[in-house]
Amino acid sequence: MTITVRTAQAVEAVGADGRADGIRRHELAGFLRSRRERITPEQVGLDRGARRRTPGLRREEVAQLSAVGVTWYTWLEQARPIQVSAQVLDALARALLLDPSERSHLFALAGVADPAPGTPCATVTPALRDMLARLDPFPACVQNSRYDILAYNRAYSGLMCDLDAVPPEDRNCVLLAFTNEEWSAALGDAGETRRILAGKLRAAMAEHLAEPPWKTLLARLRAASPEFREIWERHEVVAPTGSRTKHFVNGCVGHLDLVHTDLWLGPSSGPRLVTYVPLDEESRRKLEKLRRLRERKDQESGHSDRVSAQVSERASERASERASTGVPSGV
Repeated sequence: MTITVRTAQAVEAVGADGRADGIRRHELAGFLRSRRERITPEQVGLDRGARRRTPGLRREEVAQLSAVGVTWYTWLEQARPIQVSAQVLDALARALLLDPSERSHLFALAGVADPAPGTPCATVTPALRDMLARLDPFPACVQNSRYDILAYNRAYSGLMCDLDAVPPEDRNCVLLAFTNEEWSAALGDAGETRRILAGKLRAAMAEHLAEPPWKTLLARLRAASPEFREIWERHEVVAPTGSRTKHFVNGCVGHLDLVHTDLWLGPSSGPRLVTYVPLDEESRRKLEKLRRLRERKDQESGHSDRVSAQVSERASERASERASTGVPSGV
């Protein structure tokens, strides 16, 4: 009898937990929808367009700004039982321009610990997005001091691998250098580059030793790469440097000699604009060729330029129709 009673109590507890999760998912869905509808396209650097009927942003626009799949974000607003990481929540908080209180509420509804509680959600500004797009065909991106890639242009997206295909939580230069074969193969001197990156990460981490995002990244690297573990145990420290020449081996155009420059957007320990300009005329011609190849691919596939932060009206209408009928629109 005692066993039966405990089993029934366990079932009842599981049912209660399930109902609580369902309520929380619906609250999260409503909160995301309300935040999306209050933001104008102009606030995030998008064109309003002549046929816009949706108040605020469309779902696919939020997905684009957050670098997540449209289908996945739609399911989130539909209160589907899906898992969401802290990295993706952080990206959504930036895209939706949440203040610290709203950010805290978002993480609480998702049932995920905020890795940086109380941190303002500084976003990549529309002006910075426009600058990235206009630098094309020169590769450029925005990175933070942890080497997370926060935004990038089309040229950078295909420089070392198909960065669009990499999950947002994996878009970290150190992690990619040690765990992504295609990214590593594109580095002119992969072994030396990985050693330098590990040394730079150790130097940068000295001011963030107790912060969860840094500890999480370090744990991932140590678990995923024996080479990283071996280098990390040397305790080598490499200081940031100024402009320098880097060599890449691109899968489409071959060898590239590019001058790497960091332009800090605030304090030297904060985010920075990273640019690559050709060292010689041959590399310039190859970057131009890469752009032509991307444009041809875009024309053939019908995809718009996601990094310029401009979503075409036709693509938006198709994605909205698919989302409303429950048909996946791709990731």
